[in-house]
Amino acid sequence: MVFMYCHPGLCGLMLLIGTQTLLADELEQRRREAAHPATDVTRLQELARDADWAVRQRVSRNRRTPPELLHQLAGDDHPQVRIGVATNLDTGERTFLKLARDPDPSVRSVVARFEYVPASALAILAGDAEGEIRYEVARNLNTSTATLKKLRDDPLPEVSQMARLSLARRHEEAGE
Repeated sequence: MVFMYCHPGLCGLMLLIGTQTLLADELEQRRREAAHPATDVTRLQELARDADWAVRQRVSRNRRTPPELLHQLAGDDHPQVRIGVATNLDTGERTFLKLARDPDPSVRSVVARFEYVPASALAILAGDAEGEIRYEVARNLNTSTATLKKLRDDPLPEVSQMARLSLARRHEEAGE
């Protein structure tokens, strides 16, 4: 048997604090579940619709998240979710092409720097309005020779110089 004494004004506050603790615990549990590689695909699909962006971000970074769900998350409202998609090794070319046109430059920048981004997405990013993104495209080892040749004539000296260096490195590696 439990007896509890409550001062008239404190009972509601104690109940509120207890409820907030429960909600925080539930949120933390969903975040852990979204990140865990043993979480099944059906549950990942549910968590991808969670109201908390950090839960969705963890789903986007989970290596078990299927490519179709990653494509769906590439349209999420929160940029950190889209960045998670950009760094997931199971992200497909179609999704990278979508992310290469993302309205947020921080997302496009991550795509431009990602080690496994397809050359087709880098070709799109080579025409980006942000010079820093074009620079990252010129540095990326997956950038096609044709794209590097276009970037050689970029109006920003840093971009054109990096494109020239990347092309020279390729010629050197090929023994030309």
